[in-house]
Amino acid sequence: MHTLSGEMKTCIDACQSCYANCVQTAMQHCLQMGGQHTEPKHFQLMMACAEICRTSAALMLIGSPSHLMQCDLCAKICEECATDCERIGDMDECAQACRACAKECRQMAGRAMAA
Repeated sequence: MHTLSGEMKTCIDACQSCYANCVQTAMQHCLQMGGQHTEPKHFQLMMACAEICRTSAALMLIGSPSHLMQCDLCAKICEECATDCERIGDMDECAQACRACAKECRQMAGRAMAA
């Protein structure tokens, strides 16, 4: 049976939290606000961020060695999403979740580079 390290559990939690936060913010906040919040580039980025976080968590949960490459990409997309949420404003919780996920994923991917 595949056992998860504490670091992996922390990263999975961050990914799942970011996924939920991006989806909820997009659907409950951005759609209501309109304007910049629903610009296609921003909205697509939020959905891409949510999906890559969901997939990163899933790959870690199933024990796929691909999770290391996935986490590297996830960190980059989360940073991009956080920056865009901050640019638009009034999305602090989403930006914080993205930054927290990026940090955990960067550390996870970094462990592979160190090995």
